[in-house]
Amino acid sequence: MSEGAVVDQFAMAPLNAAKQQLRSAMKQKLSAISHESAMAQSHVVYNTLKTFKPYEDATRVSVFLSMPTGEIQTDPIVRHALESGKEVFVPYLHRNPLPSPELPARVMDMVRLRDIQDYESLKRDRWGIPSIDPATVHERQRIILGGPDAQHSDKSLLDLVLMPGVAFDLNPNNGAIRRLGHGKGFYDYFINRHKSKAASLAAQEEPHKVSLYALALTEQLLTSPSEGEVPVGPLDQPLDGLILGNGEIIRPSQNNTDQ
Repeated sequence: MSEGAVVDQFAMAPLNAAKQQLRSAMKQKLSAISHESAMAQSHVVYNTLKTFKPYEDATRVSVFLSMPTGEIQTDPIVRHALESGKEVFVPYLHRNPLPSPELPARVMDMVRLRDIQDYESLKRDRWGIPSIDPATVHERQRIILGGPDAQHSDKSLLDLVLMPGVAFDLNPNNGAIRRLGHGKGFYDYFINRHKSKAASLAAQEEPHKVSLYALALTEQLLTSPSEGEVPVGPLDQPLDGLILGNGEIIRPSQNNTDQ
């Protein structure tokens, strides 16, 4: 979908309602997970990721910064990536520079962390998520939005995006991994723009493929009809895989998992 495409919001209403219903159910489910279990699962994901080839091979990695509860904790991953010499990018939310009724008012870019000290200096926002200080953004490398106010390379593209989610499942018809986000569409819109940027550069260089992997607690994967299913629409971006808190790596179009 292009940035100028218009989505029929009336037609999307039932889909959005179904997504919100599942988010509410998952909020209750995730609130019951103990801190010890979440930390143990996060440790397993971290150890799995360290020897995961798409991560090992990646030069530029985007990592979400975790809420205090209800999802995989990414602090060890961020530290390991920085210590390994990778270029580490984290989410930054800002006003859309392309205002339009058909486009989101706020969008997400990925901005680069300088080093461990820079990461440790981040302040937590009202949700408890470490966040980039807007006053420093003009000094940082950014993936999507460049211009004179940013240290931006027109050829900067990510190799790997590690993203969060609320719930996941496998489409029984085609094996695709379906992801339910938090409802703002930040990742879907960012990935779409990243793909557009990669396509525009493809005429000049080799085609670039970014790997999209979500990290999830085992409780976030819906495995039976009684738990419901993840509704998806035309704007929801497909994943290349899902890394679970038990060490499983699930890929689309497969009915099995890799250890």
